[in-house]
Amino acid sequence: MKFLSDPALLWLLGGTLGVLVFASVVGWVLAQRASSDAARITVANLNARTKAWWGMVAVFAGALAVGPMGATLMFALTSFMALREFITLTPTKPGDHRTLFWVFFIITPLHYYFLATQWYGMFAILIPVYAFLLVPVRTAMAGDCERFLERTAKIQWGLMICVYCISHAPAILLLLKIPGFEGQNAKLLFWFVAIVEMSDVMQYVWGKTCGKHKIAPTVSPGKTWEGFLGGSVTTVGLGAALWWATPFSPLQAAGMAAIIVLMGFAGGLVMSAIKRDRGVKDWGGAIAGHGGVLDRMDSLCFAAPVFFHVVRYTFDA
Repeated sequence: MKFLSDPALLWLLGGTLGVLVFASVVGWVLAQRASSDAARITVANLNARTKAWWGMVAVFAGALAVGPMGATLMFALTSFMALREFITLTPTKPGDHRTLFWVFFIITPLHYYFLATQWYGMFAILIPVYAFLLVPVRTAMAGDCERFLERTAKIQWGLMICVYCISHAPAILLLLKIPGFEGQNAKLLFWFVAIVEMSDVMQYVWGKTCGKHKIAPTVSPGKTWEGFLGGSVTTVGLGAALWWATPFSPLQAAGMAAIIVLMGFAGGLVMSAIKRDRGVKDWGGAIAGHGGVLDRMDSLCFAAPVFFHVVRYTFDA
C-alpha cells in the first residue's frame, strides 16, 4: 500500500506531527521559564525526549513509506540492537560466543526472512521450538558447564524478547489477512505503535503530575497507580477515538487498546526488574532522553505478540 495515497495514514501522521510540534513549543516555553537547577534538568530531559521522538517518528514513517520490506528491515535492525543491549547487560562467557554467533547472525536473520516471505508456520515456531532447543545444545558442545542453566536461559530470554516478541509488530503488517481490510495493515501497525507509545507517555505525564501511590517501588519507583490508571484511561479513549484507522468498531478499538496498555505496562515492569537486578537505570544510551533501544521497546515487547494473536484469532480470515 502506498503510504501517501491513504488519507487515513496521512491523518495519523499529521496528528502525530501536531503533537510533536505542541510538545516542542511547550518544551521551549518551559525552558525559558525554568528558574531552578532541578527545573532546568527536568525540562532538558523533556526536550531531549521530544527531539528523540522527532527522529523516531521520522524513521518509522520512512520505513512505512518504503513498504512492508522497509518496515521489516527497520524492526530487524531494532531487534539486533535490542538483543545487543540485552546481552551486554547480562554477561556471558567465552563458551557462549559460538552460540551467540548463531543467535545474532543466523537465527535472527532467518526469523525475519520467514516473516518477510510471510511463512507464518516457521515464523511462529523457529525461535520458541528450534532455537530454544539449539541454544543449550550448542552451548553444551563448548564444554563449559559452570552456571550452564543461567547462561542458557539468558540467551533464550534475550532471543524471545528482543527478536521473537518485537517481530510481531511488523507481523501486523505482513501476516494479518483481515476481511474488508486488505491492503490497509499499515494503518493498523501505526495505530498499534501509537497506542503503545502514547500509553507510556500518558502514564509518565499522569505519574509526574498526580502520582502518589507507588505500584512496585523496589522495581520501578516512577510507576504509580495514579499514573497507570490516568494514562490507561486516556490511552484507551484515544484508541477508541482512532477506531476509523482500524478494522475495529469503537468499542472493539477500546478493548484492543486496553489489552495493549495492560501488556505494555507488564512489559515495562518486567524489563525494569531485570535492570534493577543488573544494577542499571537504562539498557543503554542509544536514544537521548530515553536510554537504550530496549528502553523504548520494553512495552512493545509484551504488547506486540498478544495484540497480534488476539487480532489474528478474532478478525483474521
